[in-house]
Amino acid sequence: MQKLHLSQVLSQKLSPQQIQFIKLLQVPTAELDARVEEELEINPALEEGREEEKKENEDDEFEDSYEEDLGYEDKDINLEDYLNDDYGGYKMQGDGNYSPDEEDREIPISSGVSLHEQLMTQLGFLKLDERQKLIGRQLIGSIESDGYIRRDLEAIINDLAFSQNIETDVDEIEEILRKIQTFDPAGIAARNLQECLLIQLERKEHPEDNLVQNAIKIIADCFDEFTKKHYPKIQKKLDLDDEDIKEAVNMITRLNPKPGGISDGLVKTQYIIPDFILSNNEGKLEISLNSKNAPELRVSRSYSEMFDAYDKSDKKDKKLKDTVTFVKQKLDAAKWFIDAIKQRQQTLLKTMQAILDYQVEFFREGDETKLKPMILKDIADKIEMDISTVSRVANSKSIQTEFGIYPLKYFFSEGIATESGEDVSNKEVKSVLQAMVEAENKRRPLSDDKLVKMLNDKGYNIARRTVAKYREQLQIPVARLRKEL
Repeated sequence: MQKLHLSQVLSQKLSPQQIQFIKLLQVPTAELDARVEEELEINPALEEGREEEKKENEDDEFEDSYEEDLGYEDKDINLEDYLNDDYGGYKMQGDGNYSPDEEDREIPISSGVSLHEQLMTQLGFLKLDERQKLIGRQLIGSIESDGYIRRDLEAIINDLAFSQNIETDVDEIEEILRKIQTFDPAGIAARNLQECLLIQLERKEHPEDNLVQNAIKIIADCFDEFTKKHYPKIQKKLDLDDEDIKEAVNMITRLNPKPGGISDGLVKTQYIIPDFILSNNEGKLEISLNSKNAPELRVSRSYSEMFDAYDKSDKKDKKLKDTVTFVKQKLDAAKWFIDAIKQRQQTLLKTMQAILDYQVEFFREGDETKLKPMILKDIADKIEMDISTVSRVANSKSIQTEFGIYPLKYFFSEGIATESGEDVSNKEVKSVLQAMVEAENKRRPLSDDKLVKMLNDKGYNIARRTVAKYREQLQIPVARLRKEL
């Protein structure tokens, strides 16, 4: 069989099965059930459950042509021998990496209604005619996941004209939009942050209160100064004393800048389902796959028997030949899918074990300063696999530890040189940087130049542009915007 490594994916024309395996490797645990269900629906030769009894003589009739069609083999994948394996009820019990107990430990997905559904329900409570309802639905459909409508109203007018045959204007659209902006959560359907904050302030319990009015004036009349934290300018413009502006700013900063992202029952909240479980058994770190990564699948006995019948029948019968061709295709696909699931599990475990071995100090204590610099090539070389394979695993998988759930890409980082000549993970530097900012005097926050000097004093050889980059990655504003009253 011709070998094809994942690094060749972009340079060679792949068969559908090769593409399927690459996609299957990337699928996170939360989506694997759906992928298996999809395969079960389209392939009657694939069934759920364990094989009750292995046949003494496996059918080899179609092995050669099947292998030619498969055409995929990575360094860690041996597809040539898969027809000799027992695929019935495959669940990886033999390698000790799966534990039925994990069924009770997996993190569930909570139920609820989506933000869109909740808004549509509230739309139904308004006394609108059919035309207004259609406009309202169009507006709700334009709300993005964070709760904003960023699409220009003129564009929405054109959408209504083409899709609903409704002629309208900006005034009518804005009238219905204002009604939607009264829905929960407060701030929904705003067109920008300023409007979002004003909607929330105007819905305060006592909007006439001086504190609320001061906050409204700040956002309505001094929004640009507010975003830049130019508080003296705001005080002068609105004639506010120190206490007034401090209370108003505190009220504003407690508002929700992303009303679509809340989880108070209005939106569906999904919890992460980790792909791996890490356990510490008396100091021995052990990795197991989440149980959902090990579905019980088997090849249909009835389809196998149909293929057996072909050997004993008159091969001149054209209808029977067409039937057997169909059966053979489904058997090929079922056997391939079962093996692909198996190879997926082995690839995941091999990659995760290498990451564990490389970052073992972190996994023992959960201290991110213990993370070592590690890039994709380090793991690829360690397990003798292609970098693209490691990348596909790292970009879509996570592990549950006693310190929390981490995406695998969290453990990859570049190195920063120290005065002693050693390399440390940039995550260690970011952690130190974060601690410095948290401990600073907020009345006189540290500039990037000062942070560079403090890091250099601690032995980290780091440039100002790198500090600025790390600060942005940590979502830490510049010193001026960190200043507090």
